[in-house]
Amino acid sequence: MDLPYYEDPGPGTGFEPARATARSNAPALSLNGNWRFRLRPTAADPAPGFDADWENWDEIPVPGHWQLHGHGSPAYTNVRYPFPVDPPHVPDENPTGEYRRAFDLPEHWLWPEQGARTLLRFEGVDSCFRVWLNGELLGHAAGSRLAHEFEVGRLLRPGRNTVAVRVHQWSAGSYLEDQDMWWLSGIFRDVTLLARPRASLDDHFVHAGYEHATGTGVLRVETSTPAVLSVPELGLHRVDPAGPHRVPGIQPWSAEEPRLYDAVLSTPGETVDLRIGFRSIAVEDGLLRVNGRRIVFRGVNRHEWHPEQGRALDRATMLRDVLLMKRHNINAVRTSHYPPHPDFLDLCDQYGLWVIDECDLETHGFEEVGWRGNPTDDPIWQEACLDRIERTVERDKNHPSILLWSLGNESGTGQNLEAMAAWCHTRDPERPVHYEGDWDSPYVDVYSRMYASHEEVEAIGRRAEAPASTPERDAHRRALPFIQCEYAHAMGNGPGGLTEYQDLFERYERLQGGFVWEWIDHGIPRHAPDGTLYHAYGGDFGEPLHDGNFIADGLLFPDRTPSPGLVEYQKVIAPVRITAGRPGTVRIDNRYDFRSLAHLAFTWTVEQEGIPVAHGTLAVPETATGEYAEPALPQLPDTVGESWLTVRAVLAGDQPWAEAGHEVAWGQLPVTGRTPAVPDSTPGPAPARPRRGGTAVALGPGRFDPASGLLLRLGELPVDGPRLDIWRAPTDNDRGGQELAVARAWLAAGLDRMRHRTVAAEPEDGAYVVRTRVAPAATDLALLATYRWSGAEESLRLDLSVETEGDWGGLTLPRLGLRMTVPAVLDQVAWFGLGPGESYRDSRQAARIGRFALDVDALQTPYVMPQENGNRSDARWATFTDTSGHGLRVEGWPGFDFTARRWTAEDLDAARHTTDLKPRDRLYLTLDLAHQGIGSGSCGPAALPQHKLIPADALLTLHFSPERPG
Repeated sequence: MDLPYYEDPGPGTGFEPARATARSNAPALSLNGNWRFRLRPTAADPAPGFDADWENWDEIPVPGHWQLHGHGSPAYTNVRYPFPVDPPHVPDENPTGEYRRAFDLPEHWLWPEQGARTLLRFEGVDSCFRVWLNGELLGHAAGSRLAHEFEVGRLLRPGRNTVAVRVHQWSAGSYLEDQDMWWLSGIFRDVTLLARPRASLDDHFVHAGYEHATGTGVLRVETSTPAVLSVPELGLHRVDPAGPHRVPGIQPWSAEEPRLYDAVLSTPGETVDLRIGFRSIAVEDGLLRVNGRRIVFRGVNRHEWHPEQGRALDRATMLRDVLLMKRHNINAVRTSHYPPHPDFLDLCDQYGLWVIDECDLETHGFEEVGWRGNPTDDPIWQEACLDRIERTVERDKNHPSILLWSLGNESGTGQNLEAMAAWCHTRDPERPVHYEGDWDSPYVDVYSRMYASHEEVEAIGRRAEAPASTPERDAHRRALPFIQCEYAHAMGNGPGGLTEYQDLFERYERLQGGFVWEWIDHGIPRHAPDGTLYHAYGGDFGEPLHDGNFIADGLLFPDRTPSPGLVEYQKVIAPVRITAGRPGTVRIDNRYDFRSLAHLAFTWTVEQEGIPVAHGTLAVPETATGEYAEPALPQLPDTVGESWLTVRAVLAGDQPWAEAGHEVAWGQLPVTGRTPAVPDSTPGPAPARPRRGGTAVALGPGRFDPASGLLLRLGELPVDGPRLDIWRAPTDNDRGGQELAVARAWLAAGLDRMRHRTVAAEPEDGAYVVRTRVAPAATDLALLATYRWSGAEESLRLDLSVETEGDWGGLTLPRLGLRMTVPAVLDQVAWFGLGPGESYRDSRQAARIGRFALDVDALQTPYVMPQENGNRSDARWATFTDTSGHGLRVEGWPGFDFTARRWTAEDLDAARHTTDLKPRDRLYLTLDLAHQGIGSGSCGPAALPQHKLIPADALLTLHFSPERPG
């Protein structure tokens, strides 16, 4: 049976062999811009479709995706194919986009009679396309994120020419492109017409090694035709590129110091500009070494994404990504799960990022059918698999930033993967090969895993992991370095547990870091009926099969605003560690892989109760990598109350990626501690006693409901509560992706529907004591809460004790604390504690002790799907006031967490988008003793044992008083 070309499991026909991208002086004509377009519901029409009226079709931008420009709709699935698993066939319902573009050739174009060729180059078309020029068929190609060139010189005409492209949403290639992203179609990368002069340099391969023992660079360049090489800075002028040229005193390329040497390759017909980075890569003694040194990846996985343009990124967006990565201490990128636009790799070369360049291959949906028919183990797909890795390597081989080739992602195991690895080792033996999906790792050079638990990662660090399938494979794998190609799933609030992972990476040499999943939320902007912006995710476009907000799992929000998770990651992976040293000193550890601390300046500040009282600079010696310094601290001022010393490492001068003064790292040390003793049982010199008056019980400035014991007023301020509360709107990590998701256990136990019974509310020993039992329906589990209120004329003190009742087993609590309401006008919040951003028990490294002020709206974190957010930890005190400064002051011993919201936790839980959250007429405060950790359970380990909130007896002391201006 003959298959239509779009069901051909091969790579296509009619295109040129893969070759490196080049910065050439040969003529080129961009065909980007508006094309004519129409969308057909099927691929059934076999005719070229050169309708006479095509100039009346709609216009669509190229690069672009038709679903984002009014034709069809986006669809999101993570693993499952949105069509039947029937390889290589696809459904008859196969949306097909027809593109037309007329263009005029420049007057002095190079023609075949001049010995020239012309190539029509497509950088990326999703998923399969057929192309014509001036009515003549050129061929077809699959491999959406791969470049394809068609020779068209014989078909060109002086003046007006027409290119036609038919693009199919589904093809045999779609089975190889199941990459946890929006299914979007079209010509989404650049289209260019390239003149290839006589004696042009069609391909070149730069080999720029570095001998770290001598500092010598070794340069040789393979060329497709005879050429000459010039590297003026190295004294090489029109030399034979084959060399090898040994050059002493080379400054090597690294992610920390990305030194590039400008070079030129010339032939009689063409000049190509090169940017050469000298570096060596080797797996030696079980470690991945660059330039002779072990490196640690502080990385991210990066899908290409722009909220309006999808994967059709412009250079400015790519540069913004690179600069954000550098400014947040990220040193590595895995191009998940396909080769990126080549401009992104140029930027990685220029600014300094290690790159794992991944092939355009993922067959994850075959897992749903037990991996039956998986293309990576079926010979009929081998040509396509090999073509994909060849096009990846050949296009990108000259980028010094690329350290490893990755065969693809989540594609099971099979002979085609082994063949791909063998091809890589033959074509580019200087770079190691990566693939995670085969845990035996027999044909790769690094052992890679996703979402391995902390416990398993530690075992791997000790080379004591579970054995591979055979003794031979086991011995091979134990000799390999280890990376986590995905870990710490950054979905919604989180990830937690980053610090513990980083501690392991630094403790065991074999563990060479990892790549957080992932860089950015793939939200698509939409507007509610009232015009308010929100970001859509899977299911918001009517897809019958989708995976919801699993597409929103990035360290950046869709608009590229850093999330709290990115700020936390920046702190955890900071290449400088600032801690207490010997008495009178501070310890500065250099955790860069190569760079000394000479490019940094160090400043210090002393704050008393969060108010700066002294500052200065710290003299830190140059300090080589792996070393530490202990500079003496200056004479610090005498302080009273709680005081902290903050030491900051900032850029001493401008860097290409940030200006002088940019903060790279910081650390805090206590100078004087908080008053250790809890105040006496009464908070003031004139203790008050409870008394019944009318319909309320009076105690100092407080008025209580005698039936429930709840506080009704504090002075002139109406309040409701506080009362014991344990529920929080589950996070994505609480919900998890597994049967053991912690939120599932909470809901099954009824922790979202606790009921309160007042046991007693009566004066006792000069205090007002309220005893309650708080419990869910259908169980005998309970929390016994005793509120002991004592007062003075202007303040109230609450001593809350909580006891557990019943067998809680392995159940944890979402949180443990109080909830109360105050008037909505008290929306100005100030506090002394950890801030300025949100923090939780396992994601709080980025929070520092200080005095902060934000309004209530700024306290919220706008996760794409609403969930628990905005917690501030370890507050010593907090005030909630109106704009005139009147309101409520809360103090806690030893401290408390708090949130302030215009909606309830139940509102948060019910909301599916930020626009679902409607402000109520009250402000809802939580004042908490503890929270369950966040973890990474949306796709990885849940909160670590030490970060779980186990039901146990607990005490919390809070002090409430009216707040007034001044």
